[in-house]
Amino acid sequence: MSRRRVVVTGMGTIAPVGNDTQTAWTNAVEGKSGIGPITGFDASRFSTRFAGSIKDFDISDYMASKEARKIDTFMHYGIAAAHDAVENSGIEISDDNRNRIGIAMGSGIGGIGTIEGNYNKYSESDNNPKRISPFFVPGSIINMISGHVSIQYGLGGPNLALVTACTTSTHCIGIAGRTIAYGDADIMIAGGAEHATTVLGIGGFCSARALSTRNDDPEAASRPWDKDRDGFVLSDGGACLLLEELEHAKARGATIYAELCGFGMSGDAHHITAPPEDGNGAARCMEAAIKDAGVDAPEVDYVNAHGTSTPLGDVAETRALKSTFGDHANKLAVSSTKSTTGHLLGAAGAVEAVFCVMALHDQVIPPTINLESPGEECDLDYVPNTARDAELNVVISNSFGFGGTNGSLLFKRFT
Repeated sequence: MSRRRVVVTGMGTIAPVGNDTQTAWTNAVEGKSGIGPITGFDASRFSTRFAGSIKDFDISDYMASKEARKIDTFMHYGIAAAHDAVENSGIEISDDNRNRIGIAMGSGIGGIGTIEGNYNKYSESDNNPKRISPFFVPGSIINMISGHVSIQYGLGGPNLALVTACTTSTHCIGIAGRTIAYGDADIMIAGGAEHATTVLGIGGFCSARALSTRNDDPEAASRPWDKDRDGFVLSDGGACLLLEELEHAKARGATIYAELCGFGMSGDAHHITAPPEDGNGAARCMEAAIKDAGVDAPEVDYVNAHGTSTPLGDVAETRALKSTFGDHANKLAVSSTKSTTGHLLGAAGAVEAVFCVMALHDQVIPPTINLESPGEECDLDYVPNTARDAELNVVISNSFGFGGTNGSLLFKRFT
């Protein structure tokens, strides 16, 4: 059986820089930061007091408020992103096609806010177990974004939720693409969502000293490859792509934004949180995506890097890029949109995949903001501070997660 071609026909985005794809993309291109002070709880005693929160979002636009109260906020963002991707695609779901449409949406952490809330009710009631909600488990577990969307639309196709830390939604998109390529579905809604800017979420990363502590200037805190970078910025949101088999998309006259041509995976086998210094796992991952797409490395025009603004990670990824692309690395445009959005953990890869598709569609490279003085060994073209018009035909989106789990997606311009 020959592998079927997979294209992107819909997108949905809920991000700190905007609650729809066009707004989020425009703000990323214009270099507008979505980072600000934490308002969801009193963070005054925390070493980091800012995050990339979602603003002016109303879940009642997507589902009944009564039902929304039963589930964690990360599901709200995922359900909204999936809804917007379906609407953007123009697909009409009917009895004729619903069993050929599936979903793969995950989260890195899941319902940590719901876990906190239920434990607080339990402990504040003199340890009365009756205060634990009957909706606690289905309201917090990670696969229930896919579950709710599948139920809402009556989708009978594959119903998946991968969990691979910060690579979650990249893996969901890649596996969804292969699900279509090998005939198990004609359409897949794929991505991820996260809401981890809670007491324990922020507190845990603060204790690990992983977050930036630039409390006096939050908008400048996410600064990939800059010499003054001091950690990542935790953010919330959700995003997904609607992937479709090419001939199916053409037959219904769908708008085709890009083609998903390659997907690579690898494991670092190194450390629970830190990448290997030489970036070997990341390099093998990109090489696998390039091979899967059947292109040559010099054909890649742009990489949306994992680029989290951490001292170790940014250097390791730079080394990986040099290893993968050789001399072409010096001609390659590389940027990190996490400089504007912060790091959405399990949703990051999906947001960045959307931005890669939009880069191909609009022929523009989003910038790495806050890059004033590149750090040691950070010597590639990181598209600092200002977007750049460019002829883009092949782009890669990278995601690397705790546990050494890596994923790369390769998209081509569709003509």
